[in-house]
Amino acid sequence: MLSCCLVDKVAFHLDSKAMPDTMRITMNTTTDQTTESSAAGSQSTHFGYETVSGAEKVQRVMGVFSSVASQYDVMNDLMSGGMHRLWKRRMFSVAAIGAGSRVLDVAAGSGDVAIGLSKKMGPSGRVVLTDLNGPMLAEGARRVIDAGLLPGRADCIQSDGTRLAFADNSFDCVTIAFGIRNFLDIEAGLAEFYRVLKPGGQFMCLEFSRPVLPLLDVIYDAYSFNMIPLIGEKVTGDRDSYQYLVESIRRFPDQGRFEKLISGAGFDLVRHENMTGGIVALHRGYKI
Repeated sequence: MLSCCLVDKVAFHLDSKAMPDTMRITMNTTTDQTTESSAAGSQSTHFGYETVSGAEKVQRVMGVFSSVASQYDVMNDLMSGGMHRLWKRRMFSVAAIGAGSRVLDVAAGSGDVAIGLSKKMGPSGRVVLTDLNGPMLAEGARRVIDAGLLPGRADCIQSDGTRLAFADNSFDCVTIAFGIRNFLDIEAGLAEFYRVLKPGGQFMCLEFSRPVLPLLDVIYDAYSFNMIPLIGEKVTGDRDSYQYLVESIRRFPDQGRFEKLISGAGFDLVRHENMTGGIVALHRGYKI
């Protein structure tokens, strides 16, 4: 049975002595708190190709991921032909972590990134999974329990990625995979990632990007807009959520623009690595 405790959403230092060896899932982010978490909640933004208020985008994104949570990994395999596993494996291989490291995985989803990072750190490392979406975080919690990481080597804490519930200089590495494009305020999220990193810490972001090979963009667009929503409809019965996911990819900044945002948040040694012809890019930066 999942052991849950409600705690006030306050900053704390991630200290293995201070954190109990029990599963911790904070579910204190209510709908009202989610709306209040962005000062831009009443301003116009985009939800895929629609123009909506910031507050509406937050609620609709929450609805998308609540809808797909139980089928998330299955759909990732189907949509990418299993390639997402290779992209994440590359992320693990360049993660600047080892024994005793403390890692924060934002928008942790089904927990596969956190599990991969934990394997690299070994039994003395600790990973914190955080996600704004309760059903997604619960799915991640189930997975890390099955992997034997809870209790002892992992924690699950519900938190807004633009207002992280952690103290400054808490983590050796902060990661996010296929989540930042859903943020209402990407720059606020990057600023938070920088804040909670220790000096010398590494930030890694795996995200869909812009194809760089000739004609790949045409093929990719045809597949994305025609096949992905159809797969979503057939497998999950939810075409609209996967239509949004495709549109959100197209609205996300390309490799160069996103690098500038990362640098603008204070990170140094910022660079990216294209994978599968630029369909996905692995971005890295450091808090020097």
